[in-house]
Amino acid sequence: MEPTRFEFNCLGELLVLAKAEDLGGGDVTSAMLPGGARAAGRFVARQELVVCGGAFLAAIGAAYDGAIQTNVLVADGQGVEAGATLAQWSGPAGAVLSAERVALNFLQRLCGIATLTREYVEAVAATSADIYDTRKTTPGWRHLEKYAVRAGGGHNHRMGLYDAVLVKDNHLALLQPLAALADKLAEARDALGGRGFVEVEVDTLEQFDVALKLPVDVILLDNFTLDDLAEAVRRRDAAGLAGELALEASGGVDLASVGRIAATGVDRIAIGALTHSAPAADVAFDIDQP
Repeated sequence: MEPTRFEFNCLGELLVLAKAEDLGGGDVTSAMLPGGARAAGRFVARQELVVCGGAFLAAIGAAYDGAIQTNVLVADGQGVEAGATLAQWSGPAGAVLSAERVALNFLQRLCGIATLTREYVEAVAATSADIYDTRKTTPGWRHLEKYAVRAGGGHNHRMGLYDAVLVKDNHLALLQPLAALADKLAEARDALGGRGFVEVEVDTLEQFDVALKLPVDVILLDNFTLDDLAEAVRRRDAAGLAGELALEASGGVDLASVGRIAATGVDRIAIGALTHSAPAADVAFDIDQP
């Protein structure tokens, strides 16, 4: 898979900051290299992982020196074993070494998210549930982290506050009772202009019964027990809304529980940990000895 043009633009904005904070006034260590020295090296997976970020390596290298050549060997979204070479760089030695750490920081973060997402996707593979991310992302990194979720086989929830309606508990605390929200939800849908979706959060079966009567596309079942999740699915289906109204489970989801949650019949499982708690993948850059 390949990033969108917008995701490449997001990389560019982050890369300006990443280069500035790391390079500062210049790489005083690489300055010791002889003038005209060249280097070649490989980005290597030190663990089994799902690749994400290889598509960005050419842009990262070019930000340091347009003479850095990139050869990507594994596409984003592909799984590899430990020891696999993901990509190669060659070019002016000083530039290659100066860019190495920033490139690895991007790769390790994005591969980590893609790898964790793939674990969740595989854990629910025997069911019809899809894995979704959330807005719990690193400030400034949202679009790249959500790209990594897709590379791992997950789905993107709303990108921000602008592209979907999600009425959560704090909104309900300040709005009218849930049962009286139909008109406001219809207005919010109109404001979307035909894009996005309308979703409402509930945390009890009593609230769920009210939400079933509202003009929404998704109901978020927050911290429901397994029995209550299954009951919500039964009530949705009994109302004739299967295939029309999606049910999304969230809260307290981990790799140990996600399979049982998916088995209740919910359509979607939203997991903040995909982006806020994914461990960095172990990726290294090794210089090829002449």
